[in-house]
This record gives sequence, structure tokens and C-alpha cells, in this order.
Amino acid sequence: MEVRQAECKAWAQVEMLKSALDEHSLELRVKAANEAEAACQQRLAAAEAEMACWRERLDASERDAFELTEALKAKNEEGEAYISEIETIGQAYEDMQTQNQRLLQQVTERDEYNIKLVSESVKAKQLQNSLLLEKQAVTKQLQHTNASVEFSKQKISRLEEQLRIYLDQVGKATDESRHYALALESSKRNLLEFEREVQSLKSAAEAARNDLEQSRLKLSEVQVELEKERYGKKRIEEDLMVANSKLARINAHNDATTIEKLNEEIKEYKAILKCSVCHDRPKEVVITKCYHLFCGPCIQRNLEIRHRKCPGCGTAFGQNDVRTVYI
Repeated sequence: MEVRQAECKAWAQVEMLKSALDEHSLELRVKAANEAEAACQQRLAAAEAEMACWRERLDASERDAFELTEALKAKNEEGEAYISEIETIGQAYEDMQTQNQRLLQQVTERDEYNIKLVSESVKAKQLQNSLLLEKQAVTKQLQHTNASVEFSKQKISRLEEQLRIYLDQVGKATDESRHYALALESSKRNLLEFEREVQSLKSAAEAARNDLEQSRLKLSEVQVELEKERYGKKRIEEDLMVANSKLARINAHNDATTIEKLNEEIKEYKAILKCSVCHDRPKEVVITKCYHLFCGPCIQRNLEIRHRKCPGCGTAFGQNDVRTVYI
């Protein structure tokens, strides 16, 4: 625009010079026109040089703008990648927090279950002590009853001997038959009384024996339950130690690799809880001779086909050696 204005001004001056030359003199006009034309050419050259400079600057500015646009696009893409990565890390952190809360809850539940097992074991010990005291009392009562029975037997034997003597005396002394008959009747009454007493003592002894058998059965059941509780407590303590170690490792290394390891360990523990024979159903029965765990259908199938050996170690077992467990 400046160049055009300069050209316009130059042409206007040329026209003015021409008109002035016409008015004054042709030579002065030509001289002035030449000078004006030279000045215009100089101005035009300067304007063209300046225009070329501005064009170069514009090209450089356009190149810089293009480079800045490309860099801005790259920065925007990099920023979006960082944002997506931050969101992924945040989601993983939230998942880790949720899993940590679940593990803490499981540890709390295991602690409560341990406390419950300790209280139940104390109760079982108290029950065992009371059963032992009852057993001792029943044993003493049985001894006393046996002594009474022995005394009654001796008394009955003496009475039988007296009865024989009375019968002999009746056979020999017919004159004293009435007296002996009365004595015989009294002896029979005494004998009947002694027999009733002996019968009551026998029933008491039988009841004492039944009570003793029941006490023995209760004691054996309590011992089996105590062994189960000890075994379950041992397993729970081991699981608690493993969970504590896992929790420590989670707190020490809180990253995606640890999560994958934990998932793998969870899969392994789930596989451990499944039956080692069918690898499908959960473990629900225990063989008390070797304390190996399997599912109910597999052990029932072994019992039905008369192959009564532990699938894990080959120990022979019977129907009474199979107990239900709750994991």
C-alpha cells in the first residue's frame, strides 16, 4: 500500500512537473521530471526492498506459527496421554484402597473368629473337666454298688444255707413242723425282701453302667471336637500369618505388579480350597486319621466302592473317621 501511494504521489508530481514545464520551460520541466523520476525510482526500490524484507519476515512468521501449531498439537496429545495415564493410576489406586479395606476386614473377622475359638476351647476344657469329675463320681458309685451287690450275694448265700438247714430240720422233725413252717415263712419273706433289694441294686448298677457309657461317649465326642477346634485354630493362625505378610507387602509395594501377584495368590488359595481329587468342588470333609480335606462326593464314592484309603496319603479309614468341616 505504501508503494502504491508513493507511486501515485510520484505520478502526481510528474504530472505537476509536466504542467509546470509546459508553463515555464521545457528544459526545466524535463530536468525536474528526470529528478522526480529518479527520486521515485529510488523510493520504489527502497519500497520494494522493504516489501521483500517484510515478505521474508511474514514467511518466517508463518513457518514459526506452523511449527508452534505442530508443537501445540504434540503438547496437547502428550497432555491427553498424561491425563489418561493419571486417570488409570487413580483408578488403580482406588481399587488398591478397596482391596486393602477388604483385607483389613478379613483380618478383623479372623481375629474375632480366633477369639471365639479360644473361648470355645476354654468351654470345652471346662466341659471335659466336669465330665471327668462326673466319671470319677460314677466310678465311685459303681464301686459302691458292686460292693453292695457282693454283700447282698453273700447275704443271699447265707440265707440259702439257712433255708437248706430249715428244710432238713423240717424233714427230720415233723413234730416241730409248725414252728419250722413259721420260720420258713419268715425266711421266705426275708428272702423275697433280699431278692427285691438285690434287684433294685442290679437296676441301680445297670443305670450306673449306662451313665458311665454315656459319659465315655460324651468324653470321646468332646475330645474329637477339641481336636477339630485345635486343627481349625492352627489353620486359621497360619492363614492369619499369611494375610499379615500379604498386607505388609501391599503396604510396602503399592503398585500394579503387586496387585497382579495378589490376584495370582488368590487364585492359588482358591485352588487350595478346592478338592484335590476332582478340582471342582470345595473341601467339606476331613479324615480324622490323617487330617486331609476333600469334598463329600469324592470320599462318599471311595466309601461306596470299598476303596477306603486317603487319596492324598493312602491311609486306611472308615465311615466313622469322616467328619464335616466348615471352611
